[in-house]
Amino acid sequence: MNKRSPGFSGEPYRPHPARYWRRLSGDRLQCELCPHYCFLRPGESGRCAIRRNDDGELNTYSYARISSAAYDPIEKKPLFHFRPGSRIFSIGSVGCNLNCDFCQNWRIARHLDNGQYTDTETLLDLAARHNSVGIAYTYNEPLINYEFIADLAPLVHQRGLANVLVTNGFINPEPLNELLPHIDALNIDLKVFDDAVYRKICGGRLEPVLETIRTAVPLAHVEVTCLLIPGVNTEPEQITALAEALAEISPDIPLHLSRYFPAYRSTRPPTPIPTVLAAAGSARHYLRHVHAGNI
Repeated sequence: MNKRSPGFSGEPYRPHPARYWRRLSGDRLQCELCPHYCFLRPGESGRCAIRRNDDGELNTYSYARISSAAYDPIEKKPLFHFRPGSRIFSIGSVGCNLNCDFCQNWRIARHLDNGQYTDTETLLDLAARHNSVGIAYTYNEPLINYEFIADLAPLVHQRGLANVLVTNGFINPEPLNELLPHIDALNIDLKVFDDAVYRKICGGRLEPVLETIRTAVPLAHVEVTCLLIPGVNTEPEQITALAEALAEISPDIPLHLSRYFPAYRSTRPPTPIPTVLAAAGSARHYLRHVHAGNI
């Protein structure tokens, strides 16, 4: 729980009614969007920092607020087996429901004074330019901006365009199942195949992410990314356990094993390239498509 109230520099923040929560006694409530199940008193925000109890009603403060936008090769998401060779309009907002000490996008994940509010028609128009195949929701954690994506994604489909989620996968089954019919592809970031380490370095849990992968694979194109961090998740037994678990879901899930570089609070040295290549070679014993990234 984060007791800091959202506040954006420049343009005043705008509350928007949130979904997936329940009212408790008095003015307390519980957010039910993700597995944190944050209990919130009036004025308190959840771990994501952008969902707040306003006098017994849950509001989100990132609806339609865009911090980052770019036309990217779809391989940069990374998605190597969905519309290869295409470009996609990528947008990010602010906030995150994890707190990884190696966060690559901490300036928007941890700080709310970024971005500006943008109307839907502008985004739909931008999504169709420059040979873009659709919209990728990325950069920060998109699923905490659930309400906006749930409203925008069907409109993207009406334009004949695709919706892509680049997500940590830390969401509850009910909101995920409601959203998936509007999502064409996901890259799910599985941080580490060890629940205790997941809790320690990310403030999350392993099983909800695995469940997201299991749920999404039959309904959309899914690729998985794991950032290989020395001393955290590069041991051979961890790579084997990760690859075996994904193979049990489907051996056709593409796995991206990416080289880490120091970021945010993490000062560990970059992952040696031979470590990444060895991990990829090991994972190929279980999965058909394994890619070494950031090398």
